[in-house]
Amino acid sequence: MKKSYTLLFVLFLFIAAQVFGQTEELSETETEIEAEFEAEIETEIEAEFEAEIETEIAEDSETETGPEQTGIAANEHYLQSVRLTQAARAAYEEGDYEASSAYAVAAGIAASRSDEYVAMRLAENSFMKAHSRYTWAGSVNAASRYPDQYGEAGYHYDKAVDAKEEENWNEVREASEMVLLLLAAVRGPDGQEPPGPGSGVLPAQYTVRLWRNSGDCFSAIAGWSWVYGDVTKWRLLYEANKDKLPNPENPHLIVPGMVIDIPSVQGESRRGMWDPAASYKK
Repeated sequence: MKKSYTLLFVLFLFIAAQVFGQTEELSETETEIEAEFEAEIETEIEAEFEAEIETEIAEDSETETGPEQTGIAANEHYLQSVRLTQAARAAYEEGDYEASSAYAVAAGIAASRSDEYVAMRLAENSFMKAHSRYTWAGSVNAASRYPDQYGEAGYHYDKAVDAKEEENWNEVREASEMVLLLLAAVRGPDGQEPPGPGSGVLPAQYTVRLWRNSGDCFSAIAGWSWVYGDVTKWRLLYEANKDKLPNPENPHLIVPGMVIDIPSVQGESRRGMWDPAASYKK
């Protein structure tokens, strides 16, 4: 009987060993499959990530490979986007994909700011032209001589002013261009046209722009060639516009949108609003 028990016990141990061995082998197989699966997933994720980075870099570097940017297009935001794009490419080539992604995202943000800056400057230029033409039209009594055109131009001019306060640059530009279109045929009582580039007439007014974009202050404005060409003559502007200031006793506080009068000091002929597209000669 003991022998039978011993045989049964040995048989039990043998079966247990076989089961345990199979379980261990199965566990090792599962581990190998899991490792292969994880490696495959990691490879797919890395490939997708690399493709995404390459796309971002390609999109952000379009301006770099295109025509050379000049004027307002070559602003500080655009130049920053170019530098960040180059940094993204360098990091990608070095295998630092996390840094490359961060640079690429930052480059996209800088490029977006550049687009906004260009839109703002173009809108401001259009608005200044519209303001100059609208002011001139008023000075030649266009309200009675061209009532329909002047009345509708006034509507679009007010629309441009409101959009400018809200920094809706697309609407500013569209409304300003409508003002110019409506007043294009307006002439003075004797058939005179508004002053244009190279007319020899200097601007009599200037609309203050945002300081961060223009650095506008009385001394900077006085230093422009079409004003006085001398920053030390800023007080002439201050005295002529003192009553328009938020604080008349503070000549350093001028606000965007404020129209500054430019008085003649040497008998120079001045008329209308400053036109950024014009070429003024004294």
